[in-house]
Amino acid sequence: MTTVEDSVRTMTAPAGSPRPSALERVLRAREISIVLAIALLVLVTAVGHPSFVKSQSIRDILLGTAIMVVLAVGQTIVVVTRNIDLSVGSVLGLAAFAAGTLLMDHPGTPIIIAVLVGMAVGAGCGLVNGLLVRFGDVPALVVTLGTLYVYRGVAYLWAGGQQINADELPDGFLSFGTSTILGVPYLALIAVAVLVAAGIVLRSYPAGRQLYALGSSPDGARLAGIPIGRRTLAAFLASGTLAGLAGVLFAARFGTVDAAAGTGYELNVVAAVVVGGVAIFGGSGTVWGAALGALLLTTIGSALPVLGVDQFWQQAIVGALILLAIGIDRLIAARVAAALKKRGSHVR
Repeated sequence: MTTVEDSVRTMTAPAGSPRPSALERVLRAREISIVLAIALLVLVTAVGHPSFVKSQSIRDILLGTAIMVVLAVGQTIVVVTRNIDLSVGSVLGLAAFAAGTLLMDHPGTPIIIAVLVGMAVGAGCGLVNGLLVRFGDVPALVVTLGTLYVYRGVAYLWAGGQQINADELPDGFLSFGTSTILGVPYLALIAVAVLVAAGIVLRSYPAGRQLYALGSSPDGARLAGIPIGRRTLAAFLASGTLAGLAGVLFAARFGTVDAAAGTGYELNVVAAVVVGGVAIFGGSGTVWGAALGALLLTTIGSALPVLGVDQFWQQAIVGALILLAIGIDRLIAARVAAALKKRGSHVR
């Protein structure tokens, strides 16, 4: 199956020409531009505040990015199918509270069990989302907006106004959230493992390519025999499972968990995915770009307060980046449509 990027390569480049088309260069430059933006932001901040590039500051950025990357990978899997999952912040909070409660009530529980429990909670939430979208024939935006509040309500009902504090959690679990290997936090390594695994599946396996085909053209995917229902369900299941994993990482990093954990994360994750080049209209984008988008937004969130920029302007900059990314996506889509039309006229 082909994606928008595949179409660009085959439809806009002259036959036999080794040179990439202008549109293909735009697609390739998207992720490079994010890397350059991150480097420029770090450089500008470090010039006035050298402490920003010290090990502790970099470690904090990596920890914050790790959680966002895990969420962004799951969100990317959903968005490439032309859907969206707005419930990930609530799923994160519910999974974090579940894992924290388990470890608080049973201090000897192995960390891996807590991780699996959190992922199971997330998988259950993702399964509900997928079933509602698949069989309810309701747009994912509406379904996940509703489950966002439902899952958050379940968390508040379960917590009953209580919160889990760091001194109630096992030292091994808290150490898991802060320890490093050669200066790299465990959480960042887990995020990289998730990123690599998802990237390989989406690029190299038929099931992953079918997700892109579904997002590019649902009708075409149906005619090609792709099991649209199963693929949609699998995408939401993956998003929920990864949100559950992110919830456990959240609990390990912060140590303090209450029913409000993860509030607002859903919007930041969508922003990271869109800024990272994943088309909100489905069919194109990579988890690598989404991860870079997460790193960029986390770096912005860390750098601007150091530079003395007001919180309002931080949000305004993120909003402007989203609008810019969507504008670029629409431009790319328009160029692809024009190329298809031009090619069709030549064929006739």
